[in-house]
Amino acid sequence: MSMPPPSAANLRGAVDLSSLVNRPAPGTPGAAGGVAGGAPGAAAGVVPSLVLEGTDANFTQFIELSNQVPVIVDLKADWADQSKELSAVLARVVTSYAGRLVLVAVEVEANPQLAQAFQAQSVPTVAALVGGRPVSLFQGSYPEQEVRAVIDQVLQLAAQNGVTGTVTVEGADPNAEPAEPVEEPLPPHHAEAYEAIAQGDYATAIKEYQTAIAQNPRDALAVAGLAQVSLLARLQDKSLDDIRAAAAANPDDLDAQLLVADLDVSGGHVDDAFDRLLTLFPKQDQAGKNAVRTRLLELFEVVGTDDPRVVAARRRLTGLLY
Repeated sequence: MSMPPPSAANLRGAVDLSSLVNRPAPGTPGAAGGVAGGAPGAAAGVVPSLVLEGTDANFTQFIELSNQVPVIVDLKADWADQSKELSAVLARVVTSYAGRLVLVAVEVEANPQLAQAFQAQSVPTVAALVGGRPVSLFQGSYPEQEVRAVIDQVLQLAAQNGVTGTVTVEGADPNAEPAEPVEEPLPPHHAEAYEAIAQGDYATAIKEYQTAIAQNPRDALAVAGLAQVSLLARLQDKSLDDIRAAAAANPDDLDAQLLVADLDVSGGHVDDAFDRLLTLFPKQDQAGKNAVRTRLLELFEVVGTDDPRVVAARRRLTGLLY
């Protein structure tokens, strides 16, 4: 079996938008076609705002609302600067679509059931509800243009599933012209890398991110982008079965073990990947240790440096180094 070519959305940390799970059973909240609205007492199709607050207690309403319009879920923490920045971007993007979707902000520390349900292991985590079913989107903060591209994919998915309604903000003028969306342009080398990724040209994307980093070594998005596209390039045109078979047959082959760790991260088996490499590290000569450490640091960027699994693995790596 060959690995399918990853999309630009995958590079941003997004999950395949077709992978919908946990459709509510008939007779449960979210299964009905009607919409109660986005807040207690709201009429069908009318919400108090396009940006709403979600809690463990009221979230059933948003499951119901997602049968009419997609619901973007911002799992956030106000103490995290990255989370606050993304919340502002999400609010700006969602409101620019004039009622075609709504944003629900969830404080993860105050709402542990929702945090667990959406597997929010770090903040910010962004998900969606389409037709009562959850869709994982991405973790971390991204430029507005990239966020808008993911939202466009959610709308496409919603249309495929018959979720094509709109909502009106209570008290708003129904005849008012919607504001034109204002997109924040990507930096030039980021834009070139993004275009190359869309074409499957990972070599060009790598060069563009390297150039961006050379111009600004503190460009965190370029560093993360380079790590992510490098992972895609290493796995491109590889057979999943061959990668795993080679690693199993050659436990001392460093290249084979590095590649299967890449595969594990790409498939969401992050802890397995980190444990594999950290167990391998002490057995290597200095060159091998350098190779494992370099790959781990790249994978940390892919997963997200604030992710608890990365924090734990980094602590373990530090212990091995010193």
